[in-house]
Amino acid sequence: MAHGAAEAIGAPPAGDLWSVAMSAPDGWIVRPEVATPVLIVASAYAVGWWQLRRRGGAVSGWRVAASAGGLLSVLVALSSPFDRLAHASFAAHMTQHLLLIVGAAPLLLLADPFAALCWALPRAIRARAGRLLRPGTPLRAIWRGLTTVSVAWVAHVAAVWLWHLPSAYDAAVADRVVHDVEHLVFFGTAILFWWPIINPPPRLRAAAGYGIRVVYLVLAALQSAFLGLLIAMSRETWYHAYASVEDQSLGGLVMWGVGGAVDMLAVLILVGCYLGSQDGEVPPMRAW
Repeated sequence: MAHGAAEAIGAPPAGDLWSVAMSAPDGWIVRPEVATPVLIVASAYAVGWWQLRRRGGAVSGWRVAASAGGLLSVLVALSSPFDRLAHASFAAHMTQHLLLIVGAAPLLLLADPFAALCWALPRAIRARAGRLLRPGTPLRAIWRGLTTVSVAWVAHVAAVWLWHLPSAYDAAVADRVVHDVEHLVFFGTAILFWWPIINPPPRLRAAAGYGIRVVYLVLAALQSAFLGLLIAMSRETWYHAYASVEDQSLGGLVMWGVGGAVDMLAVLILVGCYLGSQDGEVPPMRAW
């Protein structure tokens, strides 16, 4: 039955899935509704960076590289070959999600994009945007609440677990609109999740302590590992869209291994920043 469901939604046949995906008529194409906003953001970032340089400011090279890496992660994750692979392979689908959650989201926040994006706006609109983020404004209050450590953690973890329920996951694989909503939820809650760790401008509050951020990441890694291992160790497929238990096990291991590795890398960076701050090398509130 699962095999029939996979065929019903247009999944490629078993075998060399990557070759099948790349040999499709549209090749490596990103959907216009994905490519257009990515190109707009990239162009605005470039214009804002140029405006900042004209006024004597600067955006460090590694932040520019982070922005490029984040946008590229979005394009790769949502390209036609990866989209087809995600419908044929659970492991590929997990990789697609991780590109958005532990690739694009933290890289784009590390790029410190808001100053550059604001400087890309016309003067009048830039002034209005600044007023919207002043202390006491509703938008600032809402964003401040959503990026609180506890709220951000629960929102992201809940999104991951709920979308991995069989009914929700099968609905996403079977329907383009539901699949797009799933990606938006994963990416949006990932932005919330990484915000307290990276604390990019505009800074809504003082950065959480290093200890709090380390515990936050370790707990996230543990729950992700638990879900990944539940999926990997199951003797039956959870989802009608995928017929292979081996593919499901590989996908669970990808979730556990890759997601946990990125979380632990972030923990190591935080520990290094803390030790540097103790030696007076890194200001305590400017870890990233």
